[in-house]
Amino acid sequence: MTAIQYFWRHPLAEQVREEGREQGREEGRVQDRREMVLRILEWRGVQLADAIREQVESCTDLDQLETWAQRAVHATDAAELFAEE
Repeated sequence: MTAIQYFWRHPLAEQVREEGREQGREEGRVQDRREMVLRILEWRGVQLADAIREQVESCTDLDQLETWAQRAVHATDAAELFAEE
């Protein structure tokens, strides 16, 4: 009797699934950072223009989002997030 190797158990299928999981984790980290930047500004009572909110929500760079989060802690105006760019 010949053993059947099902596609979902094939090493290539496992690799594709793992890549998908990693991509999902990365997207989750990006979304968390976006929310963190916006939440910090909200907690500090900083008003957000739609353009600034859209810029934060469209960013996919984790390092940039981390920088913005650090700036948001001290910002009195949302434009200060982008001041040094």
